[in-house]
Amino acid sequence: MSEWTPDVARLQALADEEWLAVQRHYCGRLMAYVARRVADREAREDVLQETFLGALRGIAGFDPSFTFEQYLFGICKNRTIDHLRRARARTLSAGSDEDAPPPLDSLARETDTPSRIVGRRELAQSGAQLLADVLRQWVQETWQEQEFTRLAVIEALFSGGWRNRDTWKRFELRDETSVAGIKFRALKRLRELAAERDPEGALSRMLAEALDSGEGDVHFDVGELWKRARVSCPARHWIARLVAGTLPEGPREFVRFHLDELHCEWCQANRDDLEQSCSRCSSRCRPRPCATCTRAAARRPGVRRQHRSNGRRSRCGGPPA
Repeated sequence: MSEWTPDVARLQALADEEWLAVQRHYCGRLMAYVARRVADREAREDVLQETFLGALRGIAGFDPSFTFEQYLFGICKNRTIDHLRRARARTLSAGSDEDAPPPLDSLARETDTPSRIVGRRELAQSGAQLLADVLRQWVQETWQEQEFTRLAVIEALFSGGWRNRDTWKRFELRDETSVAGIKFRALKRLRELAAERDPEGALSRMLAEALDSGEGDVHFDVGELWKRARVSCPARHWIARLVAGTLPEGPREFVRFHLDELHCEWCQANRDDLEQSCSRCSSRCRPRPCATCTRAAARRPGVRRQHRSNGRRSRCGGPPA
């Protein structure tokens, strides 16, 4: 089961059918994201409407280095922050307790990370793109090798800003030197991937300096870039299998770590949407499960599952791994 993505060219041409498909496909997960931050239902719907309007107005300048989902969620996050700021201003003008921590602070604040590198502005954009590409490729390689503990350790260090001591205890490694070894091998592979993508070598050399020591001509916040580019976010069908209870132990532990300990807001919104969808389906369509659960359950190649509903049989195959 491949993740549907819209035709950006048709969206830029303002094709009504394509924009309606975008609303149908992304409305649930966007609403789940907003619902975690905005209590009032009408306000949530306003934020969602402003998100789609913002997407429509900005689609001409769409940056293809990001996915459409990243583009849409970025707008949604900004509109949510705008709403919380307005709500806070109204509350303060009414004489509420100014010492209460505003919810938008935790949403908008940038967290510090262990890998911050600063450099020449003219190279920053190219360097950031190269770094995002090699991080994403490393994650894909590590996932394919089923080294999910290694993946979680690097995500904890780079994206979560965890210390070595906390990391080895959480993953029950031998000691801090085990964490250092995992990080050393990951950095070595990242340097190799950067060199492969940058034949001239200028960016890859500066990137190697950045990854090794945090110093050099170009500075990047690796943790912020990791989050913004969503390099380790699992595809939606993996989250669907987690919700359905059919995800194998290795990827299940990583996806849970990504969701529940590093608190990826985009993947949490996907999980909320899938859980709500399955809950609605369960209440309306028993005994037949929803399509998401059915596809996730039939995950092994060649396996076909049968379900009965009103005396009829339906068959479905699982999503590709």
